[in-house]
Amino acid sequence: MASLDTLPNIGAPATRALHNAGYTALRDLAGVRRSELAALHGVGPKALRILQEALTEHGLTLA
Repeated sequence: MASLDTLPNIGAPATRALHNAGYTALRDLAGVRRSELAALHGVGPKALRILQEALTEHGLTLA
């Protein structure tokens, strides 16, 4: 199970984009709109899928 305290392995560009936007832990993404994350350079469909799957493990979701 993914930790809520870290981001899952989504690749360096997506991780950098999330960190630059202030998202440093999986818990920070709960309730964030998918479109907001998709607008970040480096965050693509695969990263969004991985993030959603990791959130789902904790009963959370993207908006």
